[in-house]
Amino acid sequence: MARTVRFHEFGGPEVLRLEDVEVGAPGPGELLIRVDAIGVNRAEALFRSGNYIEQVKEFPARLGAEAAGVVEVVGAGVTGFEPGQAVSVVPAFSMNAYGVYAERAIVPAAAVVHRPASLDAVGGAAVWMPYLTAYGALVEVGGMRAGDTVLLTAASSSVGLAAIQVAHRVGAVPLATTRTGAKRDALLKAGAAEVIATGEEDVVERVLDLTAGRGAEFVFDAVAGPGVLDLARVVAPGGTLIEYGALSGEVTPYPGFELGMPALNMRTYTALETTTDPERLRRAEAFVTSGLRSGAFVPTVDRVFALDEIVEAHRYMEAGGQVGKNVVAVDH
Repeated sequence: MARTVRFHEFGGPEVLRLEDVEVGAPGPGELLIRVDAIGVNRAEALFRSGNYIEQVKEFPARLGAEAAGVVEVVGAGVTGFEPGQAVSVVPAFSMNAYGVYAERAIVPAAAVVHRPASLDAVGGAAVWMPYLTAYGALVEVGGMRAGDTVLLTAASSSVGLAAIQVAHRVGAVPLATTRTGAKRDALLKAGAAEVIATGEEDVVERVLDLTAGRGAEFVFDAVAGPGVLDLARVVAPGGTLIEYGALSGEVTPYPGFELGMPALNMRTYTALETTTDPERLRRAEAFVTSGLRSGAFVPTVDRVFALDEIVEAHRYMEAGGQVGKNVVAVDH
């Protein structure tokens, strides 16, 4: 048996329950992991509330797709892993099939990467989702290069902070947005070339001014909703507006027609594009590991909660005040 977070109905953080659940043995292609730390993501709050891009198929339901721990049992046909190895789980599966909010969890081996010796469990739970999302969208899919400008919304999120570092790694220029000036200093310290407070400044005017009227080759947007109309106005000719989140909760229009059909590329992106493609994941793992080894990548952890504080962890995440990643540490 292992303490496991489940929910039996849709709702707010209060529907999360910590229950004793039988773990079982890993099947072919699976690993049993002792979970030491868990990365908390907004996707899980959306899944819990019934507002995610994928609906819950059956209650009670589990949560979690990002964790760090140690391999305990290797399933049939799995190569490259042995009991006792420190690993991280990356988001590469449906939460209808697996969940890592638990003391122990069975996960597909294809969703597990070796954890660099320089990372402890908290760092190992905080690093992969943000950096795989940023790298996959901007480098693997977008082809971001030295000299490009990238505008990052919700830049104080774990993905936004990772994207700042990924931009620096390839020689691009990261411009960060945040709702107020309260996080300006933290974002500048994190490496943003400039910070734009969307509630206090005109985003279009500032971006065009900062880019000498050219605009940004990439806009990496976690908010969506009607704000994409202004974001599209600052995309450089032939540039790309990438939607990887929907924090606004509002309908997202396609801005191309309203703006007179400019040469605008607009696409959605999820980390699954990278994590479920073995070759892309191999390249992404090498890119992130290299950045960690060199010191170019340093995961930002805002707060660490205990497993029995999972309700509080979700409330804190949804309040939106964090800078970086929230992690749950599992006390065995």
